[in-house]
Amino acid sequence: MKTLTEGTSRKIKRGKNKVVFATILLAGVLMLMMPSCKKYPDGPFISLHSKTERVAQTWRVGNYLKNGTDNTSMYSNYSETYTKQGSYSYSWGVLSGSGTWAFTNDASDIQLTGTSNQNSYTLVILKLEQNAFWYYYMDGADKKEFHMVH
Repeated sequence: MKTLTEGTSRKIKRGKNKVVFATILLAGVLMLMMPSCKKYPDGPFISLHSKTERVAQTWRVGNYLKNGTDNTSMYSNYSETYTKQGSYSYSWGVLSGSGTWAFTNDASDIQLTGTSNQNSYTLVILKLEQNAFWYYYMDGADKKEFHMVH
């Protein structure tokens, strides 16, 4: 005849095993999902804002690299504005230009099409967060990398 404590002990062990199994299963599912959530090499991991909402604002240069060399000082007073409707403009002192923008390559790139004082480029997105928009584009043999901030 089993005592009350032996039966209770077995029930507790079975309950603990179920909790451990459920925890391991949940951790495995989350690990499988993690790589698919991260779109750009530098983030973000998860965002509450859509990609369009993150791009659609006015940005200024935080850092500019040409072929890996820091030339940020060349871009003081430079800003870019993207709208949710797909319009693009830049302002750089007395210079300005405009165009349109659209996501391409499964939203990994932005196709920038110039319409007024602006060339057309494919911007390769490195980071796209609410307050950071990093990209580069190729201008001939030159790699121009912008770390834009809001």
